[in-house]
Amino acid sequence: MTTRAIVPVKLSLTEGDFYTLWAPTWREKGSEWQAFLGDDQSVLAFHSPEELLAYVSSTNTHDLVDHPKWEQFQAQGDDRVVPDEKHYYDIIGAPEFLAGRPSHENVASLSRVFQIARSLADVASAEQAQIFFASHSILSNVSRGSEHYAGDNGLSEWSGVGRVVLANWQDVVASLDQAVRVVDTSELDADRVAAAGAAITAAAEARTAADEQARADEEARAAAQDPYDSSAWGRAGIDPVKITIQGQSVYTLRTYLNGSPVFLGKYGEIFTFPSTKHLGRWLLENRDHDLAGVSTWQDLIDTANAGELTVEVHPDNSYSFNGIADDIANGTDSVDVKQMAKAYELLADAADWAGDDSLNSLLLANPRMQDYLAYMLGSTEAAGYVPSAPFTDKAETWTEMENQLITRFSKF
Repeated sequence: MTTRAIVPVKLSLTEGDFYTLWAPTWREKGSEWQAFLGDDQSVLAFHSPEELLAYVSSTNTHDLVDHPKWEQFQAQGDDRVVPDEKHYYDIIGAPEFLAGRPSHENVASLSRVFQIARSLADVASAEQAQIFFASHSILSNVSRGSEHYAGDNGLSEWSGVGRVVLANWQDVVASLDQAVRVVDTSELDADRVAAAGAAITAAAEARTAADEQARADEEARAAAQDPYDSSAWGRAGIDPVKITIQGQSVYTLRTYLNGSPVFLGKYGEIFTFPSTKHLGRWLLENRDHDLAGVSTWQDLIDTANAGELTVEVHPDNSYSFNGIADDIANGTDSVDVKQMAKAYELLADAADWAGDDSLNSLLLANPRMQDYLAYMLGSTEAAGYVPSAPFTDKAETWTEMENQLITRFSKF
């Protein structure tokens, strides 16, 4: 059933395919109404969408003028009179849907035909069609969908619908034929019809271009989206972390609450594991840690219990300290600044979470190391300072910072 106020429809009747406008049931002042494009005597139909557009663009004496959504309909693009596939109603071909099994397509197509045929009958007072729908309650079940006709009983009822339609449909169609007046092409201004055809083509092309652009934009957004964001970790906002330092790698977890880091651990000790498998198994058996209080933690545990949680480390959460101390000793040009910045981020996060001043105390005791880091990491606090050789003391202090981090690990 359509949810639009006024829709273009294509009807297959005895004399061919025709186009008109349909206003399915709407409520106004406490009463229900339905209507088609028509005059005082008949529902009006046209040979083509361009003839329909030419008519509604130049005529204000028809039944839909008083519809509460008519002006809104008229404000749409010129292709507003072109029906989509769902609004093609093969009225004369209804028996063909019943010749096959009650598939989704057959039942849905027949249901749509019944809906518009009943509406046409009521609006245009097509007596034979009205009597048909009023006399056979078995027809109302078609709107329930193909599931209603499952099993032997369902197939038997589907056959019953077929017998009713086969015996009466010719009279129903004849009744509807009489209710619909096809407007002769000669009654319309040829120039208006030609202009309407060009306008419909232009509007359809513009809509197609807009749809293609929208699809391209959506594909671009999808391509730009990191798959990790839709993973269990991304949804929970808790990240596996890999730390490679002094030739070894360990794994842990980290999140941020109100901008502050929280690690998998307790009392300043970061629980670390030699592999992601060790980490994954440990999570299922232990809850005594700081992350257990995070609101999304249980979501991860539920996923793990279902066997659907894979511990995967996003590149942004992989930290390598390897070679940094040696690079510092070799001079500023040897240092990978991005690597150093990420490593320092982890050092600072660990110290912040542990709530101790060991890192700050070390830097306060080595003020030139503070200046060096500020210079290398682009901080304005390094204004006027330029590092100069030798850099041995800086390399040693960095190694001491690494050792501080390692002492926080539960295993290394």
